[in-house]
Amino acid sequence: MHIGRALHRARFAILTIAAAYFVSLLAGIVMVHGGNHFALAQRDRIVSGAQKKSPILKALNHGRVGRAALMDFGANFLLGGVGSALAGYWAPGPYPIAIFRGWVGGIVSVDSSHRSRFRNRAQAFYYIVVILLQLFPYALCGGAGVNMGLARVHPDGCYAGPRWLGIPIEAIRDAARIFILAAPLFLIASLFEFYAS
Repeated sequence: MHIGRALHRARFAILTIAAAYFVSLLAGIVMVHGGNHFALAQRDRIVSGAQKKSPILKALNHGRVGRAALMDFGANFLLGGVGSALAGYWAPGPYPIAIFRGWVGGIVSVDSSHRSRFRNRAQAFYYIVVILLQLFPYALCGGAGVNMGLARVHPDGCYAGPRWLGIPIEAIRDAARIFILAAPLFLIASLFEFYAS
């Protein structure tokens, strides 16, 4: 009930963040599939850096799939999701994050040989499901942040009450309710990504 109400109040912010993710995701896909040298070079740089430095991939390479999935969940929820929400103190803040994150999701739609992941039905299914499972909770968290930022600037209706750090308490409560929904979705995304690969 409370989560539904929070989603309803934040629907504009959530939908616009989701649109930013989706458009930038498509842009990344089109760029790498069109042979754009910048996008392909960025894909290689990002993936190479992750393979060298990521503790998540190190755990995975040592056969610790469960540990890798939990670390991925923690990074996505705490750093990505909560970070996006906190950026919403300035309401437009989560949009550049969403655009970049979506674009990165798009440019990894090709493999290390720059061949499309869509050429194989199983690879295409895995890629699409992982992207969608990640996009939804990121849109929720980013939208919760934008909603807090908008409520800070325009505290109308239910957000006209008391504040904490300039943000209406009810907007913070709505963000917390949305996080309750987003957390298990992030976990499902990480478990699917690592156990279905």
